[in-house]
Amino acid sequence: MNLNATLIAQFVVFFILAGFTMKFVWPPLIKALDERAKKIADGLAAADRGKADLAAAEKRIQGELASARDEGQKRIGEAEKRAQLIIEEAKKTAAEEAARIVANARADAQQQVNQAREELRGQVATLAVKGAEQILKREVNAAAHADLLNQLKTEL
Repeated sequence: MNLNATLIAQFVVFFILAGFTMKFVWPPLIKALDERAKKIADGLAAADRGKADLAAAEKRIQGELASARDEGQKRIGEAEKRAQLIIEEAKKTAAEEAARIVANARADAQQQVNQAREELRGQVATLAVKGAEQILKREVNAAAHADLLNQLKTEL
């Protein structure tokens, strides 16, 4: 066999194989590679969108946490103000109650003082009558001298 003919035959077979490969094998491979590249690009774009969404969600969460923290502080402040108002109201009520109790106690004390004075007046009048009996050495009739005894009580 001739080397040139073999070489030419190999060239012909090579070009036929290359043409067949370019016509029937290469397009599906290119298509598969393009689809794979598209999937990769879509995945990377989705990852970028996910990162952006994550960053936005983190910002939103930080904002909501700050808002919740501020609202909590505001509620604590309001609760403290309300507690102070309740304490002041309780103090005021306690002061009013104490004043009322003191007033009642003074009124009771005054009533007892008046009652004791009346009893003392009665006892002094009785002693005065007994003293007058002793001085006069005779019995004094309390019923007959009731006006005189009442006048004596009022003077005492």
